[in-house]
Amino acid sequence: MKRACTALALLLTAPSALFAWGANGHRIVGRIAMSHLTDEAARGVQCLLGPEGLDQVSTWPDEIRSDPAWSRATPWHFISIDDNETLETTQRDPNGDVLEAIGRFTTVLRDPQASRESKQEALKFLVHFVGDIHQPLHVGRRADRGGNSIKVTLFGQETNLHSVWDAGLIDNEKLSYTEFVSFIDHPTLQEIQAWQSAAPADWAKESKAVRDRVYKIGDGKLSFEYDYVEIPLIKQRLLQAGVRLAGLLNSIFAEAGPSIPDRTLSVHNP
Repeated sequence: MKRACTALALLLTAPSALFAWGANGHRIVGRIAMSHLTDEAARGVQCLLGPEGLDQVSTWPDEIRSDPAWSRATPWHFISIDDNETLETTQRDPNGDVLEAIGRFTTVLRDPQASRESKQEALKFLVHFVGDIHQPLHVGRRADRGGNSIKVTLFGQETNLHSVWDAGLIDNEKLSYTEFVSFIDHPTLQEIQAWQSAAPADWAKESKAVRDRVYKIGDGKLSFEYDYVEIPLIKQRLLQAGVRLAGLLNSIFAEAGPSIPDRTLSVHNP
């Protein structure tokens, strides 16, 4: 293992809360990914993280949010695409966005010259951002800052639409994150293959495509009906994020095999 580790040595006009899925949601994504890693990828992750799992490090990019040294990371958690825009036509943030960050940190992990510390940091960011891009409101509208400006109540408690999707509906399941994973982590082989064949740009487009239904909030008093309608989508997006994170890490840590082309990781404005 020592030899293997040595060999591998390696907020704003848009969403401001930046806590996509909340702590439990990110941990769910990380735990699902761990169960779909190849042996090579599992060894690579262990070499970088030691005893910590992907679920444990998944919340680190939110935990550092109050550190001024990391203020530059704020725009990396989301991408803004208005209703009349597409991924290809939207004005991308020159300081980076979630799609650009996924590509950038994937490149660091693939780089044999990158330091182990840089790879550790890149892995922590990557786990988090793959989760973020699957939260529909992290591919958000500028005007309402990804739902942060839309005040609602959830089961009588005042909140905002972004927070409802980050944590409110997940927490209402009354499950620990490990229990949540045990309930949903049953993808078919066909689903795994289809989900892992999609590029990160496609993940962003999927989030925007389902965003309209997120805004169907009526008078803003959200309760059991909204929960019943939307929790299946939340479960699907969490599962897709975990399976796709595993697929990406499997590719990164593969001893041999094709890597993901750069064109799949980001889309540049014309």
